[in-house]
Amino acid sequence: MKLTTLSVGLTLACSTMLLSGMAQADYPNRDIRVIIPGAAGGGTDAIVRKISSIAEEDLPVSIYAENVEGGMTATGMMQLMKSRPDGQTIAAITYDSIITIPWKNMLPGFDIDQMRMIARITSEADAITVPENSPYKTFDDLIEAAKKDPESIRVGIQNLGARTHLTLLQLQEMTGAKFKIVSYQSSAASQKEALLNGEVDAVVTSLGDLAPLIESGQARGLVEFSDTQNAGFPDVPPVTETDTGLDLQMGSFIVLVAPARTPDDVVEKLETTYHNAYESDEFRQWLEKIGVTPAWLGADDVTQWAQDTQSQLFTTMDDLVDKGVLEK
Repeated sequence: MKLTTLSVGLTLACSTMLLSGMAQADYPNRDIRVIIPGAAGGGTDAIVRKISSIAEEDLPVSIYAENVEGGMTATGMMQLMKSRPDGQTIAAITYDSIITIPWKNMLPGFDIDQMRMIARITSEADAITVPENSPYKTFDDLIEAAKKDPESIRVGIQNLGARTHLTLLQLQEMTGAKFKIVSYQSSAASQKEALLNGEVDAVVTSLGDLAPLIESGQARGLVEFSDTQNAGFPDVPPVTETDTGLDLQMGSFIVLVAPARTPDDVVEKLETTYHNAYESDEFRQWLEKIGVTPAWLGADDVTQWAQDTQSQLFTTMDDLVDKGVLEK
């Protein structure tokens, strides 16, 4: 009887493993959901939808994006963490998911170790953009005005304590300029609206986020916080080439992730599929048109990069807290 019971148990275990292997080998056999933890209409939303539409051409199923707003991406991260690790639900995360949420402990128990990183797609420097009719023609004009008349210039950011806030705080500390900071609890879509209706005099976000406004002549980029010229926006200088001589480099990125414990072969399939889409002429030409820098890192490299980036920025943010510039 003991042998029979043991045999049945082994048979069931082997059957389970076989079925699991078959399910993975058959992946994907259902449509894949991509969580975008932010509002529709922003740069991240557009980029993820574009590359996913190309990626699904190599699959027997569709890839559909779903915007899940709230908590500076925390709501979307919660949904990802609760999803089954089978590759049917993935997410496109940005700066806040890797830096802001764990640093501020906004989602207790959350850390990047609870995700399997598939790939980094883009890297986008933050920039300052003003309306076309702005009196500030250059970045230096803006800085001088903000030093001469502190808090007279309203600058829109995405969430207090988030990346664009940190960029502006560092800019103030490095130049002595003082801006009136206006926070929008959403994505770049809210900043666009505020810039157009005159609620703010400038916004801090990537040039890609505001590409339609810049291309239509409704807005102008003044500076990009990078050390290299953005080919998509040749009229916007990197900060290192302005008269200020600053070397402030800050920005966002898009990283595709899956829940922890997602099988290796599933992650590999997703990485290969998205890499093919990334390398396509259609995607590369589209990125250049909207002024976004392609910056691929595969699964073997992106995790280490994320850990290094997190450690570096945590140190910077802790230093700003010690100086009383930033609150945790």
